[in-house]
Amino acid sequence: MKKRSTLLALATVTVMAATTALLPSAQATGSHGGGHGHGKPGHQGGTLDLTLLGRYESGKFDEGGAEITAYDSRTRKVFTINAQAGTVDILDIRNPAKPRKTGELVTPGANSVSVHDGLVAVAQQAEAKTDRGTVSFFRASDGRKLKEVRVGALPDMVTFTPKGDRVVVANEGEPDSYCAPGGTEAAGIDPVGSVGVIDLDRGRGRDGELRRATVRTAGFEKWDREKKELNRDGVLIYGPNASVSQDIEPEYVAVSKDGRTAWVTLQENNALALVDLRRAEVEKIVPLGEKDHSRPGNGLDASDKDGVNIRTWPVKGLYKPDGIHAFGARGGEYTVSANEGDARDWDCFAEEVRVKDVELNPKVFPDAAALQEDDALGRLNITSTSPTDSQGRVTELNSLGGRSISVRDERGRLVWDSGDDLEQLTAKAFPADFNTDNAENDPDSRSDSKGPEPEGITTGSVRGTTYAFVGLERPGGIAAYDLSDPRRPKAAGYVNSRDFAGDPEAGTAGDLGPEGVLFVPAKDSPTGDALLVVGNEVSGTTAIYRVR
Repeated sequence: MKKRSTLLALATVTVMAATTALLPSAQATGSHGGGHGHGKPGHQGGTLDLTLLGRYESGKFDEGGAEITAYDSRTRKVFTINAQAGTVDILDIRNPAKPRKTGELVTPGANSVSVHDGLVAVAQQAEAKTDRGTVSFFRASDGRKLKEVRVGALPDMVTFTPKGDRVVVANEGEPDSYCAPGGTEAAGIDPVGSVGVIDLDRGRGRDGELRRATVRTAGFEKWDREKKELNRDGVLIYGPNASVSQDIEPEYVAVSKDGRTAWVTLQENNALALVDLRRAEVEKIVPLGEKDHSRPGNGLDASDKDGVNIRTWPVKGLYKPDGIHAFGARGGEYTVSANEGDARDWDCFAEEVRVKDVELNPKVFPDAAALQEDDALGRLNITSTSPTDSQGRVTELNSLGGRSISVRDERGRLVWDSGDDLEQLTAKAFPADFNTDNAENDPDSRSDSKGPEPEGITTGSVRGTTYAFVGLERPGGIAAYDLSDPRRPKAAGYVNSRDFAGDPEAGTAGDLGPEGVLFVPAKDSPTGDALLVVGNEVSGTTAIYRVR
């Protein structure tokens, strides 16, 4: 207990110092218009006070001991995915400074959890991830299991619609390998990706009641004959020997206020699916485009051998978002996404390659030799699917992830991107630990590969203003943005409860690897203040922050 109390005190000091020191820097950096020239430079608005209150420690380092979180306001319980144990840990947060575990739901293969009016939904993959998974329903008050339904392969994210009459699940459908039949390796299995729509009969609406759950599936098979057209439009379909429906991998779901539309990130495909939830049908696949890192305000640190060096380069980043959340502003509906980036790395196909290991087209890159030096672009990881000429020479360098957050309108069109804000933010806050990894203190080690890696994101209202909160997977911490004007969001604070002087593996480094970011409105909070509840997959901790 002494060790935990000491660590919490240190982390709280780190949070306050980081927040106080950083905000002037964030103001100086601003919020740059990014992407394809959409948006105008932003400037610092009213900042939030983000303060660590407490944390629960699972004791599991780098094993997914705390991932996605959900909250039931009536019981004051947090439900946290513990992938290592195959459970959902139940935490009592009536005193957020001292969250305590009071039970668990036995949920082998659990990937995601969501709660609505006393009903808990848990997405669970099968023992063989290429088999169909399940969504299980529990009562929040006593943990009783109510129902279980089968969905698609690898259900990776689950969420309720605002009214709680449906559950939407992203069935990622990852392959177990890309090995072809007849080779030296066992042939791979590549299931189709899909979106599950589960219609709920919740009886008379009493807390935690569930009479029936009926599954419908929104699939992508109707695009199987349009592979060439999708690739031409910028949707990436490239898994060896995969059909379109096999190649598409739904990652995360955002739902409209009226519960009729879902926006689903297709991370590996650099695309967004628009799903009609009433008909359980995919209406459209929207390519997300490229981010021009040669434009001012869109720079990146491309090398893990040069310290902090954020600058422009002739690189086009693929947004490839993970988390996404919907919000309303100025009479419209928008989404905000965390542009993490992801690469396929399976037996018989690995996507990433360094710039120094490819041949560049000399007309496009007349300074190729200089660019391919380690302190330039040589160390940067790009996708092996980057465009090439007839001789196989690369004509465009496509890096993975935007290292940013983006706002898009209801049709998926980019209206704003944070540019290089997140790298500038963390460089000013922790210059000696810039772009470090989450499992070890290794400064600059992630610059060549997706930088801070924004992953989980949510939105919430504080004193009538809507904010986005995004977790930075590698260096740690949560960055906030004021979304009042979706075309000009403003940086609104940053908190990091990691202790860079600590030893990650020994459990003395605080919170590492934020994945699930959950906002609890003030009206539902046990303290009367809005809260953020964050699952940190590397440290195995569930951290609770006060938001003012």
